[in-house]
Amino acid sequence: MRMATLCVLFGSGRVATFQFRGAMRHSLSGRLASAPQQLRYRGGMTQASAVIDIAVPLSKVQIKSSEGSVSSWKGDMLLLPFWETNTTHSLSNEVAALDAQLDGAVSALIEENDFKGKVGTSAATMLPRAAPFKKIAVLGLGKSEDFSIGSAKKWGELVASCCKAQKCTIAAAVLPTLVAEDESPISPSLQQVAVEAALLALSPDTRYKSNKDDDDVKPPAITQIDVLGQVDSDALRRASTIASGVLLTRGLVGSPANYLTPKAMADAARSLAEQFEHLELTVLDQAECEARGMGAYLGVSQGALEPPQFIHLKYSPIGSVTKRLALIGKGLTFDSGGYNIKAGAGSMIEKMKFDMGGAGAVLGAARVIGELAPPNVEVNFIIAACENMVSDRAMRPGDILTASNQKTIEVANTDAEGRLTLADALVYAEGLGKMDAIVDIATLTGACIIALGPDYGGLWSSNDVLADQLLGSAKASGEHMWRMPLANEYMEQIKSPIADLKNVGDRGGGSITAALFLKEFVKESPWAHLDIAGPVWNDKAGGATGYAVRTLSHFVEQQSL
Repeated sequence: MRMATLCVLFGSGRVATFQFRGAMRHSLSGRLASAPQQLRYRGGMTQASAVIDIAVPLSKVQIKSSEGSVSSWKGDMLLLPFWETNTTHSLSNEVAALDAQLDGAVSALIEENDFKGKVGTSAATMLPRAAPFKKIAVLGLGKSEDFSIGSAKKWGELVASCCKAQKCTIAAAVLPTLVAEDESPISPSLQQVAVEAALLALSPDTRYKSNKDDDDVKPPAITQIDVLGQVDSDALRRASTIASGVLLTRGLVGSPANYLTPKAMADAARSLAEQFEHLELTVLDQAECEARGMGAYLGVSQGALEPPQFIHLKYSPIGSVTKRLALIGKGLTFDSGGYNIKAGAGSMIEKMKFDMGGAGAVLGAARVIGELAPPNVEVNFIIAACENMVSDRAMRPGDILTASNQKTIEVANTDAEGRLTLADALVYAEGLGKMDAIVDIATLTGACIIALGPDYGGLWSSNDVLADQLLGSAKASGEHMWRMPLANEYMEQIKSPIADLKNVGDRGGGSITAALFLKEFVKESPWAHLDIAGPVWNDKAGGATGYAVRTLSHFVEQQSL
């Protein structure tokens, strides 16, 4: 075997030495001479450390129920919720007693800031040293009759932002009570939403920041938030579980492609299988995928240095199985577009690390289901992970691929690659035996963003019952989703004169023809397709959103009932 040595001198004076065996088209590996840790090199000499967490770490803050009252609690800051009013706030008996104890500090804070309780507004003030806590804050909930999942989320985020802004270590948040229902506490589901929001707001993604002591990078000072009132303990537990799943998804989707390779994604699935006893992992390598005839999936992967990884993470419940589900996530860890390369303004090529957003949502849901362990339902989490790159081996426009169900596909556009990987994944899922539902989820088309905007996921389904179940889960989870038409009259657009199918249709209705293409790879199972190209990412909110983890988890739990 031939061996060659290459020395590279960088402008910094550092030298990297590489050794090559055989064909030099394979990925590079080496060490910077003066680097303190092993670095991994990929094509183009992209440097990536192997020490970054895949998941965004969950905040270490403890959010727990407290039996104390507002008058007896001691700590750094007490946060009082208020409903919106156009008149002077009427204090509850408990808060009025506290106000008297604090010599009118609560009333003065409300009056001096002209605080009306509008949603998302707040005010805080220092208290005298003799007070049982250092600061007090008032938080606006909006109008009580309008309080919803979105309102609960904003309240949780407001609690977190006040704790960060006031730099407190121990805080207490009083649980809102509903005026119209004799001051009963908000429901356990809304409590869960609020605590999830607070945990997520206190868990920023700073994994790729080098100076961990920088004030903008250090975790918030808050270590404990006591919740005062009739708190549902199960809501607190579930909130932590859901937040952990969302953070795993955010971490995966937010990781650049030189860190999150197909192999790294398989390793993330492996860590879940090791953590939760009811999860079992199977990973098919390229040779095994070839043996199964997965020509559509491998056609996408063939241009990349990183080898494909076909991931099957199976959740098996305790006891009998009454429902069998498959959740399939598109897993393009980077999408260059291939020879139809993404170029020009609006191509978003620099963000194509998020083209595995469907796979991220599936693994986030797997983490939630692994921890909650719902009974009676088997769930198969499936990802055909790979990259879509340009090289001398890459698929070309005009190529014809043969999928594992023997259907032939004319590649009219190499940038319509996600549906090719999903095609073989759908065939694989149905090949596992009778399924009660197959749901694929993908950042599939820009056309869906044009149709629904950045906040809504699109849903297509061949089964009305399944569609209604998914829409119900999305609504219960506070995630926006809209059913779209599976318009069979557009099927002519994806028929090929030389193969069974083309992988793209006309420009108009592109998200519909993408769904119709996928439908061709499901024979009998109830099936739904979710296009999450819009809500997977939000620059204003910090990047990866973790969209669909809650919806998929809720859907699975509902199937277990």
